[in-house]
Amino acid sequence: MSGTNHNSAIGTIILGAGASRRMGKPKLLLPWHDTTVIGRIISTWRELGASQIVVVMRPNDAALAAELNRLQLPAADRIENPQPERGMFSSIVSAANWPGWRTELSGWAIVLGDQPHLLIESLRQLLAAQAQHPENICQPVSAGRLGHPVILPRAAVDELKTTRAATLKDFLKLMRSSCVQCEINDPGLRLDLDTPEDYIRLQFR
Repeated sequence: MSGTNHNSAIGTIILGAGASRRMGKPKLLLPWHDTTVIGRIISTWRELGASQIVVVMRPNDAALAAELNRLQLPAADRIENPQPERGMFSSIVSAANWPGWRTELSGWAIVLGDQPHLLIESLRQLLAAQAQHPENICQPVSAGRLGHPVILPRAAVDELKTTRAATLKDFLKLMRSSCVQCEINDPGLRLDLDTPEDYIRLQFR
């Protein structure tokens, strides 16, 4: 595994419990270059040197489980969100309360399951910013727009466990005093993989 020391204690939460309604088929299983969307995301964070990579899944998602088996992501590093219909934030809260995290972790990257197009150089830049501000929440910003992934320190993850916030955006507003923004020149931070048209366009950006 490659990477640098500053992100050796980072855990990665990949959000994979969405219904992909606008795409019409499971986004994470779509082909992406020589792998799949989820395969690209996992390989990117492995290359970045993440200490633990975990995927949050819908209950009984046999197709995604089979792909994670192919990608050699251990079953022990999968979290089942019992109520995925409650939206993305329910997966984040499920991950915050999960007991399987390694004790040495000091930060967690909340990674959308539909951003295989992000440049690894952009993620390295975000991790470098997190290393400079290890006690803060680090969020990328591009052309004035906040994006993902967001990196949370342990204190913020502990707050997530019992938060009354309804969304990640609301939670980050509550934690505003501890947030720092990392300016990154990557238009991909402002692009979403939601529709078949997005899928075609983003593969060739």
